[in-house]
Amino acid sequence: MTTVLEARHITKVFGGGLFDRNTTVALENFSIAIDSDRPSITAVVGESGSGKTTLARLLLGLVTPTRGQVCYQGQDLRTMGSAAWGAFRRDVQVIFQDPYEVYNPFYRVDHVLTTPVAKFRLASSRVQARALIEDALMAVGLRSEETLGRFPHQLSGGQRQRVMVARALLLKPRVILADEPVSMVDASLRATILACLRNMTVERGISILYITHDLATAYQISQNIVVLYRGSVAEAGDVELVVKNPQHPYTRLLISSIPVASAERTWTTETVAGPASQAVGTAGCRFADRCPSATSPCQQSPPPLFQTDRHRAASCYLYQSASALSVEEMVKVFAEQASNHPWVYPAARPVMSEDR
Repeated sequence: MTTVLEARHITKVFGGGLFDRNTTVALENFSIAIDSDRPSITAVVGESGSGKTTLARLLLGLVTPTRGQVCYQGQDLRTMGSAAWGAFRRDVQVIFQDPYEVYNPFYRVDHVLTTPVAKFRLASSRVQARALIEDALMAVGLRSEETLGRFPHQLSGGQRQRVMVARALLLKPRVILADEPVSMVDASLRATILACLRNMTVERGISILYITHDLATAYQISQNIVVLYRGSVAEAGDVELVVKNPQHPYTRLLISSIPVASAERTWTTETVAGPASQAVGTAGCRFADRCPSATSPCQQSPPPLFQTDRHRAASCYLYQSASALSVEEMVKVFAEQASNHPWVYPAARPVMSEDR
């Protein structure tokens, strides 16, 4: 498997400096590989503090891992030369959470589109640059005459976010990291933005790492899913298996917390205990203090990933009779899933259903 972007056993620890002895493990022993030949959408979900944004920053090279490597086409980001960094900045794009803070309010929205065209020399003339920008805007459902020439505050949140999607499309990237791209957008516009993202994979062959706390949108858009809890993987695999039949107690808690329009259905009464981070050296499963099925092994050592289905694994001693997987083997399970299941979606994929 040829990878565009890969994380190899990355761990990120914050704190522990001269004046602050407290340390926090934001992400621990995490691996993922994005195949250059099989475009796919992988969702990374979890509650606040689970390490999702830290993962995105590590993959973008904005922070360096405490341990492990982040590699672009097999090269460690920390040792790449300027030419490789230029290719990386073009091939790996990001869509941020807040569609307003990424803009400079003193510039018109044209600035975020013309800057990458000029920086990466995508056009040889102004006419060609204008055509590229108009095509990118059209791809995300925006009209150039209604968008260009305006200041950010003159556009809606959905329009601003779609301009950022268009900016990413201009560079024809191979990977897009979408960090909570619809969390600050009206519900009526989320489907439009999610459709844009999905079309980028289906029609343009762009792989997307979709980072979110929202299981509903993760299920709607993704092919594979990784559930993070306190910086480690709780469950991972085929999104249909994980969402419709969750196995890890934490995944079940996430699913049960999604409200459904039913007079007979009640919200979960699960008590949320403990912080969303963990100190270095804490033994045992990180979910043990909240898990109703916790036993003595859960308190002693963290469980490995057990392969409970062909395309799914759970980090829980409830499944210790199954074979344990290394993180590299879990990456291979994702790759096999992407190659065996083509991108065919119904016209309106249900977000959630009662059969969960």
